[in-house]
Amino acid sequence: MRPLLTLRQYTDDLIIHSHDHAQLVFGLSGALDFEVDGRGSQVIQQSFVVVPSGMHHACGSPNGSRCLVLDVPGEQWIAQSLGDHADASRRLLDNAGRLPLDAGQSQLVSWLANSPVSDPLIAQQGAVLLLASLNNVKPDVMGGRRLPYAALNAHIDQHAAYPLQVADLARIADLSSARLHARFVAECGQTPMDYIRSRRLHMAVGMLRDTAWPIGEIASRVGYSSQSAFAAAVLREFGASPGKLRREANVGTR
Repeated sequence: MRPLLTLRQYTDDLIIHSHDHAQLVFGLSGALDFEVDGRGSQVIQQSFVVVPSGMHHACGSPNGSRCLVLDVPGEQWIAQSLGDHADASRRLLDNAGRLPLDAGQSQLVSWLANSPVSDPLIAQQGAVLLLASLNNVKPDVMGGRRLPYAALNAHIDQHAAYPLQVADLARIADLSSARLHARFVAECGQTPMDYIRSRRLHMAVGMLRDTAWPIGEIASRVGYSSQSAFAAAVLREFGASPGKLRREANVGTR
């Protein structure tokens, strides 16, 4: 059985996943950029984030952060452990959001963070107390503005021949890499790197159709040092080789 309560240190290493249990992440120090189901926020002191079961989320902390994490075991545990508080806890755990902590709740989180939470009894009682104390908190609205696609596309187009990183786009969008990744997945169904790759390949098809440049030169212009790797990527994306796409374009213009 996984531990109920754990203390975790977060860094700028991006964590992207989902799990089959609900999770609460309480801020102790620093700021943790958090994105749940495409909506972003920051976990800092006196706040926490709810991650419902099965919901895709991403997080990272460029300057480092420390958090107390409660991994909720499941429905049976909620029913057995929380009694009359179970329905309110279910409602809390079903909705992604960032929530504030009042002074008493913050003291409880701090006390648990300084307790031996590896002790099963302390973890069990601490988790029950935490959940019961949160029945009346209301979620903050998590940010949902759309990505600045025009600026992102312009940057990709201008630098298509050079290595591009998620951090480059994150700076333009004024988001952390974690929040940018989750926002792309929510809005486009793609990761940022998939988006960059697809945009480059669509640029390449335009060059194949509109210019007489050699295929190797086009590959280089969209960031591929290997013509064979470029050809394989075009085939996966469009179901045809670069040569076939060029021939079809030439036939169409006759």
